Amino acid sequence: MSNFFSLAGKVAVVTGGGQGIGEAICRRLAGAGAKVGVFDMNADSANRVAKDIGGVALVGDLTKEADLDRVFAEVVQKAGPVDVLVNNAGVASRKGRDVPIWESVREDWEFVFGINVTGLVLCCKAVLPGMIERKYGRIVNIASIAGKEGNPKMAPYSASKAAVITLTKSLSKELVGKGDICVNSVAPAVIQTPILDQLDQSQINMMLSKIPLGRTGKPDEVAALVHFLSSADCSFTTGFCFDISGGRATY
Repeated sequence: MSNFFSLAGKVAVVTGGGQGIGEAICRRLAGAGAKVGVFDMNADSANRVAKDIGGVALVGDLTKEADLDRVFAEVVQKAGPVDVLVNNAGVASRKGRDVPIWESVREDWEFVFGINVTGLVLCCKAVLPGMIERKYGRIVNIASIAGKEGNPKMAPYSASKAAVITLTKSLSKELVGKGDICVNSVAPAVIQTPILDQLDQSQINMMLSKIPLGRTGKPDEVAALVHFLSSADCSFTTGFCFDISGGRATY
């Protein structure tokens, strides 16, 4: 029983690993035996979590390819080739701008998509050649229920997370025949993390009202699902988006 979903001997990188859902995922994967690269823009956060779990602190901006080259070279040097990538880093808005589409500006879209979509793709590109060469890998992309349903006044975020879901499906199909490489996404509803600080209370109340279980989710609950998807036991599921929304969506 204790070997179920074991990650012993595996190397994982978690983006946005210094707080919230990302931190919970780092701790969960490390507890399962993985050597975890805690990738975050905030050096203090990355170092704190990495120290706690015996991992590797990775500091950089995932929208900058020079940073990614340095960060992924560093994790390979200090821990080994990356077996698991969890694309967790994301933003809800630019400077807390929760506005209808007709009041949005180009910068709102470019900022959110730059991190939530382009940064995710660049991280995938950084690890996929190695995964294909070794014929093994797990990629887990953190999407959102907003990517399925669309939240009002959160169009850039909702659209970016819809992109994450469909990118996951596209990538999983491209990897067919290239080894045991599975790519899945997870769509949380409202999770109690610092990202809620970017939203006003009325927006949070609206989202909570749609959750049948009547509460926010916990980072540890998301981490538990990501743990399975990061393991070798997840071998016949790829391209899927897993709901973790307290019953808000069941499709």
